[in-house]
Amino acid sequence: MNAPTTEPTVLELGLPQPVRDPGLPARVRIHEVGARDGLQNEAVLVPVEVKAEFVARLAAAGLRTVEATSFVRPEWVPQLADAEELMPRLADLPARYPGLRLPVLVPNERGLDRALAHRAAEVAVFASATETFARRNLNRSADGAMAMFRPVVGRAADAGIPVRGYLSMCFGDPWEGPVPVEQVVRHGLALLEMGCAELSLGDTIGVATPGHVNALIEAFTRSGAPVERLAVHFHDTYGQALANTLAALRCGVTVVDASAGGLGGCPYAKSATGNLATEDLVWMLNGLGVETGVDLAALAATSGWMARHLGRPSPSRTVRALLGPTD
Repeated sequence: MNAPTTEPTVLELGLPQPVRDPGLPARVRIHEVGARDGLQNEAVLVPVEVKAEFVARLAAAGLRTVEATSFVRPEWVPQLADAEELMPRLADLPARYPGLRLPVLVPNERGLDRALAHRAAEVAVFASATETFARRNLNRSADGAMAMFRPVVGRAADAGIPVRGYLSMCFGDPWEGPVPVEQVVRHGLALLEMGCAELSLGDTIGVATPGHVNALIEAFTRSGAPVERLAVHFHDTYGQALANTLAALRCGVTVVDASAGGLGGCPYAKSATGNLATEDLVWMLNGLGVETGVDLAALAATSGWMARHLGRPSPSRTVRALLGPTD
């Protein structure tokens, strides 16, 4: 009998081999940010029809929270200036993929107005744990930004729209250095107390390490913040994103932000490199026996497709391992 002419893929072989860790949650919800946070820092302007197909492909791969775009002023983030064109192209996706959530980022009440005009079902606001980043990113103090977000969150709540609060620079700031844990907790609690349903703790420049992650999450829970309302958002600048994610899961966090293909950065902090790659996260979670609902092969194919549109290789180790070169 002739031997097979081609080797099966690692996924066809059933790898990674799941080994369940009882100290971890049974299921994790991935908050996919590739279409918004991922593309906003790209030098290439991606056509709106490609963005729409990207979101559709992510949904088809099993992701059920896909942050679609941002209603910011076009001159601030020109890569997302086509939000009004994009939203109608996504309108049929929730019917095609039951349970799909397509949140959008809004910087202020004007952004909320634009999002509501396009029937956004969820929105997010973006705050800072440090003064310097607040001034550079939001053109106001950290507390002044909170005051700006309060009517946004209130109006969204009145309309029955959940609001997610992003808090950046939770683990270190490129201008200020270390950020005191109590300072991060103060700003995070302010977002929760004003009505944000979920708080995403951002390691914007990727300097966190697992012990710091433990300390911050424990500080939040000691202050009365339910761990069920916390999410984590790690950048992989120093290769710590997966280790930091695992630390957060051991603390009880069940929502993890990630970006397909490891796309992303931050246009206001040059030291912020790409986000945790969704494929790398799913590979780890599959090996830990943690459910995500994501088809890893379909997701990797989507990231390879987007890498070709961007004209550069995917930074995701898993995408490169599964697909080979993507440029």
